[in-house]
Amino acid sequence: MQRPPTLPALACAAALILTACGGEDNDTERPTTPVGVTAQAGSATSVHVMWEQATDNKAVTGYEVFQKGAKVKTLPGTTHMVDIDRLSPATAYTFTVRARDAAGNLSGPSPAVPVTTPVATPEDHTAPSRPQKLHVRADGSRAATLSWGRAVDNTGVTSYDIYQEDSRIHSVRGTETTAHVTGLRPGTVYTFTVRARDAAENSSPDSNAVDLTTASAPGKGPSTAPTDLKVTVRKGNVDLTWTPPKTGEPVKEYQLFLNGKLATTIVWGAEPPAGTAAYTFTVTDKPGTRYSAKLRARLPDGKWGDFSAQRTMVIG
Repeated sequence: MQRPPTLPALACAAALILTACGGEDNDTERPTTPVGVTAQAGSATSVHVMWEQATDNKAVTGYEVFQKGAKVKTLPGTTHMVDIDRLSPATAYTFTVRARDAAGNLSGPSPAVPVTTPVATPEDHTAPSRPQKLHVRADGSRAATLSWGRAVDNTGVTSYDIYQEDSRIHSVRGTETTAHVTGLRPGTVYTFTVRARDAAENSSPDSNAVDLTTASAPGKGPSTAPTDLKVTVRKGNVDLTWTPPKTGEPVKEYQLFLNGKLATTIVWGAEPPAGTAAYTFTVTDKPGTRYSAKLRARLPDGKWGDFSAQRTMVIG
């Protein structure tokens, strides 16, 4: 009489069946090593580390940043830059970056990048001047090059920070006045500003804002974003004007976003005005409150179109 299989035998048989059928995913392929790693001092006690996106046979889920072999930061796979704080002034450091996938496979370490923090400037409360004459040039549909006039500071500019819709996306050394921004999407409106920073972490006011609309992807029509958005702040009110997108039909509905969140829907019950559109809303915030505003239109097919460029306002 044949004896029934034991539990360990059943478990082994199940494992063999899963493996044979492809039910068990043994991902042993490592992500590619991050390239384009840069490290620059943002202040006397911080360093800004950036790198280009690594690739994997499935997906990169995270990055690890090391300082002389010791892990100092763990970041999600969508992040390609980080500030390393609490460093010592006038000190040399080296940083490397490794990519990680969902199976825990780590890439090889990137080449070590050296950086030296500047000498501390105690009691420095003077911010650099505003960077001047910011310009942007599209490099295809997924990248752009920015250039600006040099800022001045009482102790020296250590870095320039590039912002896209109030979020810092890039930094370059204080000796540079150009930056190459990648990872953009085709057919999208972007608004860029630049701030100068010194060794004491004082940041300048924003440069002038510049807009860039990247070229549309092959087969996709023109941008559906409202254009020429202008913001005028008056006592207790904010006036918006813009040019509606060309959709083939009058646009009767828009969504207004303030600080990235939907604030209201603007609807014309009858025929919308020809040419420039306008909208006024009331504000009760205290003077000095900062807002960003952008719009998108409801298209004839009922979908929401592309966002306009973003405008920043300060309540007076």
